[in-house]
Amino acid sequence: MNRGFYIILAAQFFSALADNSLLFAAIQLLKEQAAPSWQIPVLQQFFVLAFILLAPFVGAFSDTLPKGKVMLISNSIKTVGCIALFIGVHPLLAYGFVGVGAALYSPAKYGILTEYLPSNKLVWGNGWMEGLTVLAIILGAIIGGFLIGQRVELFVEQTFRPLPFNLGIDTAAEFAIFAILGFYLTAAIFNLFMPKLPIEHKLTKKTFSFLWTDFWRCFVLLWKDPLGQVSLSVTSLFWGVGTTLRFIVLTWSASALELNLEQATQLTAVVAIGLAIGSVIAARLVPLEHAVKVLPMGIAMGVAITLMAWITDWRLAVFMLVVIGTLAGCFVIPMNALLQYRGHLLMGSGHSIALQNFNENACILMVLGAYAMMVDADFAPETIVIVFGLFVALAMAWLNRMHTHDQD
Repeated sequence: MNRGFYIILAAQFFSALADNSLLFAAIQLLKEQAAPSWQIPVLQQFFVLAFILLAPFVGAFSDTLPKGKVMLISNSIKTVGCIALFIGVHPLLAYGFVGVGAALYSPAKYGILTEYLPSNKLVWGNGWMEGLTVLAIILGAIIGGFLIGQRVELFVEQTFRPLPFNLGIDTAAEFAIFAILGFYLTAAIFNLFMPKLPIEHKLTKKTFSFLWTDFWRCFVLLWKDPLGQVSLSVTSLFWGVGTTLRFIVLTWSASALELNLEQATQLTAVVAIGLAIGSVIAARLVPLEHAVKVLPMGIAMGVAITLMAWITDWRLAVFMLVVIGTLAGCFVIPMNALLQYRGHLLMGSGHSIALQNFNENACILMVLGAYAMMVDADFAPETIVIVFGLFVALAMAWLNRMHTHDQD
């Protein structure tokens, strides 16, 4: 591939790296403020809420402008949210504003792949995009965990607190946020050199009523499409459970493995390593026309999550989390590519990705809400793991059966 494709990947990598590192800094801020434990998963809910509320408009916005320009605007909004967190805005509100930028960013980052790559390269391109995004999740967890750890706290105490002037850096979390700003700025530099592609699916109207009606028309169209329906169901379920799993691992590892927050954040990265492995396997072995044949992998992933409840050794935990991530990558990458391809054909890439975001983040909101209620009700971490594992296995078995029935 030419330089333009690698610029797209680099811009996405640094923006995702910043998002994932910032999450752990925001979690640490909540802990420093002695916030109730249920606010930690709600932090992610504030982030994804923008994907739901702005879904009728971000797809149209993405399809109206060159995708590179949309990504630059979106990254600038994320940067403002990061600065807001640094200057003392409540973490829920500030991270929610970062979510606004992410909601605008997502249709452009995936939509540009469908415009830039031929259909026979979409699974391959998605494998690269998801692989680097997963790498950003891994490094984001590692860097985020390190930046809020004791070593950085000691560095801040020795370096910044003795200064005669106040830079606003008094804790490791504040230093982490300041450092993460550099990732957003790096992403913005790559955004400036994105490939300039012709605008597809120009809108005839841009009024609120037209965009609202057009969004729901596309919503029904995608859900009525057999391949769009199954791929949208699978990806929504994956992201709902996958996002919540990050918080479950933080709580479960403290209970079952006796890890602190810095160590637990690094353990969440292990799932992402498996996801990267699964992405590579899917990109090499699963062509777009055979994407639906990977659905049984989701059932196996649910079973593997359930088994985590009986693990008390960190080495076995690392192995199982890699297995879970690998199974997830093997089925979600082909499903994601299939959904993008069908959506691009039916309504335009920006519209389809916005619809995908709406459904996936609505699922994230619901699953995180269920998790927050279980935490508030003092469910044991092991019980939560079992509930989520069985939910995934049963839901994927049902989706596999429904698709098999439709094919008969």
